[in-house]
Amino acid sequence: MVTGAGVPQLTAIMECAKIASKENIPIIADGGIRNSGDITKALASGASSVMIGSLLAGTEESPGAIIMRQGKRYKIYRGMASFEANLKRKQKQNNNFEIDTDLLDMTPEGVESLVAYKGYTSEVITQLMNGLKSGVSYCGSRNIKELQKNAEFIKMSLAGLRESFPHDVDVLK
Repeated sequence: MVTGAGVPQLTAIMECAKIASKENIPIIADGGIRNSGDITKALASGASSVMIGSLLAGTEESPGAIIMRQGKRYKIYRGMASFEANLKRKQKQNNNFEIDTDLLDMTPEGVESLVAYKGYTSEVITQLMNGLKSGVSYCGSRNIKELQKNAEFIKMSLAGLRESFPHDVDVLK
């Protein structure tokens, strides 16, 4: 962590939503979204929408070439606060970009990484939507407004979390 600042995403959403809801200001969950369950929790805790850049980074339509590594397909993912993204942005903004001085002004907070190739965006979105629909229904809700009213949050121990995943079986992907 570069800045040393931050709180867990769910806590941040809940705290911001307490204040923002009084003024009818939407909250966007940006970070920590790894699957449809995270989307459901973010919306249930008060977010109006979610950013899912990293979930779509490995899709056919995302920028970048497919890279083969150890027999698997990947795409490069550059978070918007990564060094590479900052460098490209600075170069576009400044025709007189000087690598010696301008690079000293940059402190990258994001990362550049490889993400597994995931196929077409429509397929990923369909899976996310199906998971979200299930999560909403498990809370006895039909829409986001009802989800935010009906959802209950409890603290879960690490042992409880492990228990909630498939166990004692070989999972096929």
